[in-house]
Amino acid sequence: MSTKELETYLSEVGSSNQFETNNSKYVSHVKKLLYRRMLVGISDGRFFLGTFYCIDKQGNIILQDAVEYRSTRRSAPSPMEQRVLGLILIPSSCRKTCHVDCSIDEQLSLMSLGEQKS
Repeated sequence: MSTKELETYLSEVGSSNQFETNNSKYVSHVKKLLYRRMLVGISDGRFFLGTFYCIDKQGNIILQDAVEYRSTRRSAPSPMEQRVLGLILIPSSCRKTCHVDCSIDEQLSLMSLGEQKS
């Protein structure tokens, strides 16, 4: 699933009006994302890699076993710094990109979910 499609889908799942009217449809879509590795980029340039745990009606994402990655400006052996965070909530207002780690067949299946909602 492309980043743009996933972003659109997650923002629609987070929309309370659409969630109320098509509850079972969106719940089944979110269940397909549960416990998958997800990479989430936020507006300040950091990335979080963790296991997708849940999303609320506002579109906030909770990742478990999350690791934060951020670029370092000083000369270091690695251009990225990382730290283990555990369970975190990423507000929808900060989220810029999302990518779900899955096989090609699963990506095609998830992409068809985006087409069904149209």
